[in-house]
Amino acid sequence: MRRTDSTRYTFVFATVVCVVCALLIAVSAVGLRDRQETNALLYRQKNVLLAASLVKPADDLPEKALQKIFDDNIRVRLVDLATGELLPLAKQDPKTYDQLKARNDPAQSRVAPPNNAGVSRLPVYGAAYFVMKGDAVQLVVLPIEGVGMWGTLYGFLALERDGNTIRGLTYYDQKETPGLGGEVSNPRWQAVWNGRRVYNENWEPQLVVIKGKAGPAETDPMRVDGLSGATITSNGVSRLTAFWMSNHGWARFLKRFREGVKP
Repeated sequence: MRRTDSTRYTFVFATVVCVVCALLIAVSAVGLRDRQETNALLYRQKNVLLAASLVKPADDLPEKALQKIFDDNIRVRLVDLATGELLPLAKQDPKTYDQLKARNDPAQSRVAPPNNAGVSRLPVYGAAYFVMKGDAVQLVVLPIEGVGMWGTLYGFLALERDGNTIRGLTYYDQKETPGLGGEVSNPRWQAVWNGRRVYNENWEPQLVVIKGKAGPAETDPMRVDGLSGATITSNGVSRLTAFWMSNHGWARFLKRFREGVKP
């Protein structure tokens, strides 16, 4: 009869259990990969719709309904960030393009120029989301990211047809302190961005999050209320916004957008 209290038996048993568990995890990961990618795409699309005010944060819509709203109202195009030009549709499917994955792939990205937004790499192509009414462009929603206090903030910024006036903002992934910097995800704070302007009269990024309370958008268009007790996060938001609205980010595309480029 085999002894079950020997060192050899314990070692063999532990090894078998580890191998079996590893195989189960690997099979589960491979089997769920498609679903995970689908969920990530849907989450990205939902946040585009939130920035465009086509859905509300409290809306609990089924997957098919959310997908229909996106398909009926949004046209996605890839943009060469270096030139601002739209990529031909035949070259790559913009609907399934994952900008964050591309940014982390050396074959699809480049080292970012020195900046204070904490952006280390830039994707060659960015995904621009055109909000449509029939064949007319109403807004464009652009992905933005940069470092806050504890990690990277990921969001979407919606701009009017003038390529300057903000009509929506969402931060969908952040690691800031709850109740302080974490308020970047609060719809009430995001709402104060509505009507603010990104650029000054020379088309230089000028919008900043200040310490304290800004005036109304009509009279104080390039300042936003600060986050109480979260100066580092507020500064991070100012810096990442300035970076992505500069020629390193979306500025070349936005110039074409103002001139009437259509998706």
